[in-house]
Amino acid sequence: MASRRSQTKKTKLLSHSRPPTVRAKHATLSSKATRNLIRGHHRLLKNRAQALKANDNILLERIDTQIRENGGLEGYQLASRLGQSLERGGDSSKVLVGWLGPQLLRLQDTQSKLRMLEVGALSTKNACSMNRFLDVTRIDLNSQEPGILRQDFMEMPLPQNSADQFHIISLSLVLNYVPDAIGRGEMLKRCVAFLRKSPLSGSSFHITPRLFLVLPVACVKNSRYLTGCRLQDIMSSMGFVLEKSKETSKLIFQLWEHSQELQSTSFKKEVLRPGKMKNNFAIVVK
Repeated sequence: MASRRSQTKKTKLLSHSRPPTVRAKHATLSSKATRNLIRGHHRLLKNRAQALKANDNILLERIDTQIRENGGLEGYQLASRLGQSLERGGDSSKVLVGWLGPQLLRLQDTQSKLRMLEVGALSTKNACSMNRFLDVTRIDLNSQEPGILRQDFMEMPLPQNSADQFHIISLSLVLNYVPDAIGRGEMLKRCVAFLRKSPLSGSSFHITPRLFLVLPVACVKNSRYLTGCRLQDIMSSMGFVLEKSKETSKLIFQLWEHSQELQSTSFKKEVLRPGKMKNNFAIVVK
């Protein structure tokens, strides 16, 4: 049965890639099981996006069944929360708060806080949420607890003024969740619109807006279509300057300042690092 034509144009919304949701069967998972569940979920999402593009409803139904059998989005979020739990040392926002330390200390003698948007939030008790100098708005496609708004970032109304913008945006293991390359580029461009350029209300204090980006290291180090240099070029074209960077065996952490003008530069999907063992992670900017 033919799909509606609109199904082929679902690249900009995270919710369009949203898999079926069921309650996770297990409250705890080993580290190995956690990694396998997350990898398997991303693989199924990629296959699902391809089935949508091909209007293959039979394959789409089969993949949705597999996603449900693997715990759905709730199972994926359970694995993500365990992977980012304090017990496993995985709270990526600890890195962000550490990097922001000097700027946050400047707020000690003021009544101001920095407005932060955490996209794909999993907890209200991570390091950024517990910091008294940060006013955190948390959103997620499938909110799992009070304090996290059920919201697709790609569907949030664009800011009308600085009151709707944020000093800091966190995309921690979010960009790699977007199943298509064009959607990832659109997400980065949307971040620019949501970053606040004006000083804090009622204060002369000024902070350059920042984007906190966390990606699996394989997205940058083992991709055919994305290298560190290409990521730098993409971010630079959007007005970002790399302020801080940290790499572990599994993740890349980056803090980008938005201090330059947005350029009209496009980046297509092209092979930059050939090899049979490379993955297909890419970012396309139109």
